[in-house]
Amino acid sequence: MSDEPSVARWSFSFWRKAEATPPQESPIVENGTGSSIAVPNGNAQVQNTSELAIYEQYRSRGAVGAAHRNGAALPNGTTEIPQRSLIPPFESAEMRTLAESLSRDIIRGSPDVTWESIKGLENAKRLLKEAVVMPIKYPKYFKGLLSPWKGILLFGPPGTGKTMLAKAVATECKTTFFNISASSIVSKWRGDSEKLVKVLFELARHHAPSTIFLDEIDAIISQRGESRSEHEASRRLKTELLIQMDGLTKTDELVFVLAATNLPWELDAAMLRRLEKRILVPLPEPEARRAMFEDLLPPLPDGADLPHDLLVERTEGYSGSDIRLVCKEAAMQPLRRLMVTLEAKQELVPEDELPKVGPIFPDDIEIALRNTRPSAHLLAHRYEKFNMEYGSHSVN
Repeated sequence: MSDEPSVARWSFSFWRKAEATPPQESPIVENGTGSSIAVPNGNAQVQNTSELAIYEQYRSRGAVGAAHRNGAALPNGTTEIPQRSLIPPFESAEMRTLAESLSRDIIRGSPDVTWESIKGLENAKRLLKEAVVMPIKYPKYFKGLLSPWKGILLFGPPGTGKTMLAKAVATECKTTFFNISASSIVSKWRGDSEKLVKVLFELARHHAPSTIFLDEIDAIISQRGESRSEHEASRRLKTELLIQMDGLTKTDELVFVLAATNLPWELDAAMLRRLEKRILVPLPEPEARRAMFEDLLPPLPDGADLPHDLLVERTEGYSGSDIRLVCKEAAMQPLRRLMVTLEAKQELVPEDELPKVGPIFPDDIEIALRNTRPSAHLLAHRYEKFNMEYGSHSVN
């Protein structure tokens, strides 16, 4: 017997030695992005789980076990190659782990919000199309001095449609949409917040054209140096975000930072400089409020017309969210009347025998207007003042 030790492993299910199977070399399939995927022989598992989506794309095309090089046709006759990998190559496993966690904030597929579904806000729509949509559709014209704005700030009262506008941009442009909040890039571990910001922008460049949407950005980068209680980690996070945004202006990659806030006057001055396009999303105009009521409220019985003029007059200073609450409160009135009738009965009515909810009457709308108050009208003048000092205005 040879004195050389044999390669063996323990099988804990039977407590006996089992001879190890020699490892099989896996064929390498290039994915067209400078990296490669190891495809195991004889099974459908992938060693690198982060590349699973690419492997499945390749396998669905009948190309497992074949190499695609120099544009040669694949065995099934197609010359297509899999899409780019979800995560770019990083220098360390730690950065790759952070990238995998941030990848969960990518909205896969279209948010399905169109410009037509947003009532009013024509000025904000026009400025957003000019800042984001047109540079992607017509890149030939946006070069040199006309290079696209890389930072856009949407500010205004709460409930006016800032998030919907951001989703409409993602739908229209078909860009990779990163929906980022403070919880996405703030970590309790020292140094991880700055790394998360760096990885976020690396991912955005990898998936360009892409849009990074920072909702409630005032929670991430408020004014620096105003309070001595500001933590060192918060200052490092803000500094890294400013550095990364400054780097976007020096590249030709189509990566846009779209930020939204209800408190624009609390943002740091350095961040305002980098958010070059600042767009006010105001309270809805009378025409927009009328369109909202027509869209949300069902018609009155007997062909009667809704008191649109009264509704528009009584909802001055209401946001879009407030108007939706008024319509919801009006729709609840006939349901409340039905609930009283059903609760008065001693026995439980089967679900298939439940009566239909009655129509809405003008008195129901009046009750809804009395019970709903605007939530954002008190600071409307402050938004107008900020817009006059820092905002962007369209040219008609």
